[in-house]
Amino acid sequence: MEIRLLRYFWTVATEQNITQAAQALHITQPTLSRQIHELEEEVGAPLFDRQHHRLTLTQEGLFLKERAAEILQLDQQLEQALAQKRQRQLSGHFTIGCVEADNSDTLALMLEELVNDYPAVHFDLLSATSDEISDRLEKGLLDLAILLEPVPTENFITLTLPREERWGLLVSKHNFLAQQAEIRPADLLGTPLLCSSRAPVQQLLSDFAGVPADQLNVVGTYNLIFNVFSLVANEVGAAVTIEGAVSNRLGADLRFIPLAPTVKTHCVLAWKQRLHTPVVAELIRRFQHAFQASPTQK
Repeated sequence: MEIRLLRYFWTVATEQNITQAAQALHITQPTLSRQIHELEEEVGAPLFDRQHHRLTLTQEGLFLKERAAEILQLDQQLEQALAQKRQRQLSGHFTIGCVEADNSDTLALMLEELVNDYPAVHFDLLSATSDEISDRLEKGLLDLAILLEPVPTENFITLTLPREERWGLLVSKHNFLAQQAEIRPADLLGTPLLCSSRAPVQQLLSDFAGVPADQLNVVGTYNLIFNVFSLVANEVGAAVTIEGAVSNRLGADLRFIPLAPTVKTHCVLAWKQRLHTPVVAELIRRFQHAFQASPTQK
């Protein structure tokens, strides 16, 4: 007999009403009714007398409720003991690098859950470009990394994160492009641009514009977007970036405009093939479970 069914039965017996019990369990009423019916078939006897929207326990139901309360209490105590055992066992320190992206929120949620479950775990978080983070990961200075495509990953095991990152231009509200809903390839020609210093990103921009990179008017390069905001506001150039890196920082003087045709890439969780500490292995396992995906060995 499943613990889940016993919990359903005990809740119905306590509430004496299917609707209220379903609300307490956060499931639908038909689902709960079906589960109780299946439990009665398994027991081989009715567990409730059903009268005027009120449920009262039969003799078999009273007997099962007493036993269910004992079993559910033991199950709760076991879960608490196992959780305490895991907290004592899993401790330590790890390092992780992350790009500026929409997927930064994903990492934040994962770290929050991990630290809540294992208070003895500590981490160092590095924010940098994919190239800088990849270099540190390759040298063993980082345990894990979240990188933004396009990026070489042949030396790592990777897990593609499902949330897509949309590319576009960050422009001043005074820029003539600010009135447009999208940026077309022809709009880039002659426009002063601020672009990532990463070669794969420059190639992505060149491919979108349909011209060699040296024909684009790149007036400056940067690694992290934070220092570019004032340059864009003062119309030194329009910055090539992803929406997730700027969406929470846009003021009244700046606007993000997506490229069209749409250009989207993914972020990947990356790590080296080696023996990891239990803490790092647990974080990788949580990413894999959350996104129900298998890592890719390049």
